[in-house]
Amino acid sequence: MLKKNDEVTLEIERFGGEMGIAHLDGITLFVQGALPGEQVVARAQRVEKTHAFLKTLRVLKAAPSRVAPPCPYYERCGGCVCQHMTYETSLQMKQERVRDALRRLGGIDIPVPPVIGMEEPWHYRNKTTMPVGGEKGRLQMGFFAPRSHRIVDIDACLIAREESNQAALILRRWMEKFQVPPYDEVTRKGLIRHVMSRVSRAGRIMVAVVATACPLPHERELLAMLRAGVPGLASVYVNVNRRGDNVILGLENHLLYGEERLRDTLCGFQFSLSPLSFFQINPVQTEKLYQTALDFAALQGQELVVDLYCGAGTISLLLARHARKVIGIEVVPEAIRDAVENARVNGVENAEFHAAAAEDLLPRLVDQGLCPDVVVLDPPRKGCEEQVLSAIAQAAPERVVYVSCDPATQTRDAKYLCAHGYRAEACQSVDMFCYTGHVETVVLMSRVKD
Repeated sequence: MLKKNDEVTLEIERFGGEMGIAHLDGITLFVQGALPGEQVVARAQRVEKTHAFLKTLRVLKAAPSRVAPPCPYYERCGGCVCQHMTYETSLQMKQERVRDALRRLGGIDIPVPPVIGMEEPWHYRNKTTMPVGGEKGRLQMGFFAPRSHRIVDIDACLIAREESNQAALILRRWMEKFQVPPYDEVTRKGLIRHVMSRVSRAGRIMVAVVATACPLPHERELLAMLRAGVPGLASVYVNVNRRGDNVILGLENHLLYGEERLRDTLCGFQFSLSPLSFFQINPVQTEKLYQTALDFAALQGQELVVDLYCGAGTISLLLARHARKVIGIEVVPEAIRDAVENARVNGVENAEFHAAAAEDLLPRLVDQGLCPDVVVLDPPRKGCEEQVLSAIAQAAPERVVYVSCDPATQTRDAKYLCAHGYRAEACQSVDMFCYTGHVETVVLMSRVKD
């Protein structure tokens, strides 16, 4: 019987998420770093009654799809999980993940087409947040190791925009030069917690230094270094976060330099972004994702559309171009303020926004007679609350367009709707987070007519 720390030789059968699947002694093995068709030696890290998790130690027979990871930090960093395979293989893995979720978890058998990939899947992240730790003289800045808060110190990230890497490098030099203390999560002492940056498609960059206090020591020198070393510097903020938990950004922002908001474009609209604004991190793939959702919605111009979990209203504005009216609902008040402003700036007058939890507001609106023609929803990773799904079924829109970053919770919610008057018609996945294990999927649900 397999035990923790045992080393075993395995034949990898298929993908299970980004891991390889093998079987031994009647249990299913999830093998990190292994590819289908490979023979590997792996060490057991956690063993349960029906399954176990292992890590590849050596590859005895490599698959043709195996490649050398281009990132020197890949084996230690928790950001990317697919750099040991070709990009095409990572897309196939994500396609299988979506198909398995729909069929195995939901009993939904619809065609699952290839994932829409990215032509250049590097340096795509327009927002990067790096934790800062260590101590004076031994500074650490980078990303967390898998399933931990141990910082992997890096010089540059291959999926972040180059402007973000440059800004982080300059902050590191400034902290080292002036002995600025990093924050310690255990003692809750120190000053600098994170460096966050946003980069527009035009190459303009907003830098936010997340700290426990403001003003910063040697602020003038920091600004001089950033202005000299980061072309396109649009603004510099200090974001004050005194919380003792894992929340990255505080609510207090101090503008040290430049413009209050970063201007960017998406789907032909102009957006104005603050440090706290939500905005998709891969604009090239976001446009493909939103166009897929729009195609599935099949709007003719007279529809009433409800956009649940609408964030800053990015997809709401796109839907409003093709509908009679759009109602956006989002629980975060700051995001709704951004949505209202984005609608105003872009001259969109047929969209209204409500700051409320979807599970609270939608059932009330439906009870009051709201009858949307189409519902679009893009919930967080945990999926929808049952109150939301029940209200959708009660309102009986012709189509439900479900956008999700988690195939498992999306399938769970689609299964509920299938049991309450809907049929899954189509799906399409888009690779928003290249070389990570995540995939965005749009599923179209149509009302079944007796």
